[in-house]
Amino acid sequence: MSELTPEFSHCVLVARLGSEPFRQQIEATAQERERIAQRLDLISLDRLTAVVTLHRQTGGLIRLEAAFEAEFAQTCVITLDPVPAKIAQNFALLYGPTEEEQAEIALDVEEPVFEALSGDAIDIGEAVTQELSLALPEFPRLPEAVVEPLTTDEPQEGPFSELTKLRGSPQY
Repeated sequence: MSELTPEFSHCVLVARLGSEPFRQQIEATAQERERIAQRLDLISLDRLTAVVTLHRQTGGLIRLEAAFEAEFAQTCVITLDPVPAKIAQNFALLYGPTEEEQAEIALDVEEPVFEALSGDAIDIGEAVTQELSLALPEFPRLPEAVVEPLTTDEPQEGPFSELTKLRGSPQY
């Protein structure tokens, strides 16, 4: 079974990290943005940039801190028209030994989400893509798009339409 290469892959070798924080700015190319848009079911992804910092910590842990910005368009859930939007967010992840090795590491509740470190690199581009997917609006809607409530004075025809005639009948 082969692993798929992420659309926005920017791997940083763990061996490259020293005691000083490692900082890198990344920006998705037009091809990468097109593939990410397909993956995330976006109409378009016009911009995706991030500044990512990796810090070595005790116990073999590596803390990823990132700030990303994205401009995109989604489909309105009411009108199916494009809904343009922008997002700017910060996030943090904690990379470390696999679960078997992690038992010795006590994580604080305030710590960021833990990701098992597999291999000798951290894909900071994939981390940004995953956080973007979590930040997208679930039900994008144009401000002027409204759902008209169904109001009719006459009873609807259906399997229980005859029962509505009994509303005024005395109860036994």
